[in-house]
Amino acid sequence: MAEITIAGVMRAGAYSPNHIGNDTAIFNAVAEHLRKRGCIVNVYSEEQLIAGNVTEDIIINMCREQKSIGLLQQMEDAGKIVVNSGYGIENCTRERMTRILMGSNIPQPESLMVNTNEMVIDSLEKGGFTQCWIKRGDFHAIHKEDVTFVRHPQEAQGLLHEYFLHGITRAVINKHLVGDLVKFYGVKDTPFFHWFYPYDLGHSKYGHEEINGKSQGIEFDIEQLKQICQDAADALDVKVYGGDCIISPEGDIYIIDFNDWPSFAPCRDEAAPHIAKCILNHINNCK
Repeated sequence: MAEITIAGVMRAGAYSPNHIGNDTAIFNAVAEHLRKRGCIVNVYSEEQLIAGNVTEDIIINMCREQKSIGLLQQMEDAGKIVVNSGYGIENCTRERMTRILMGSNIPQPESLMVNTNEMVIDSLEKGGFTQCWIKRGDFHAIHKEDVTFVRHPQEAQGLLHEYFLHGITRAVINKHLVGDLVKFYGVKDTPFFHWFYPYDLGHSKYGHEEINGKSQGIEFDIEQLKQICQDAADALDVKVYGGDCIISPEGDIYIIDFNDWPSFAPCRDEAAPHIAKCILNHINNCK
């Protein structure tokens, strides 16, 4: 059997806030598992991808730079195999994600999508958005301020104005949900799925876990959580994914964030071989 040669494009450090080491570790672990299965894996940076140095027909990647995503989409359109798809990565940007999940009936918080120069106080008050989350709509979160909890509509209006002044033109406003915060990781078409309470384990990116606080251990259907996450992955077109959800006091599940190829930090060793298997299965299915 001919050797499979794969380009592996790592995530630029600017798009790994507080997780550069973890993102590098999961990527290297997956590359090593692919090598153990007889693949050649050549590793590149996003800068090298943009510079045109990636010529392989199979590309695995953790890219987040907008130029990188556009190039991955062009490569995919030209017939190259790309995991995660450049289109899937773009789908995980906030506004696109919200619209796709809404259109796919994936449970998530009530949301408004607005221009950052809009007056929104009346709309928030009318919709019962007392406490809410303001999230930049155009891209993945890079800075802590890109996802911000606000306590009343007036504070939301002020934050939108700050976004506007910083050149962020669109925002998503999610109604705050009370309940247990749960983080999850999954790999499509494999049995791998991992969930945990991030606050209880001190797992944090920006400290947002403190808003919901210590988990109460609300009972919920784990199989339903897996199915919701799988449905979201299908709708967004990503194979390697993770995210966050809220378990309401009634045990209902709501997706509040969904990410393409996260760090898998608490379950890296377990996840890596499944990610490698997912990639190889996809390569074989594309032949």
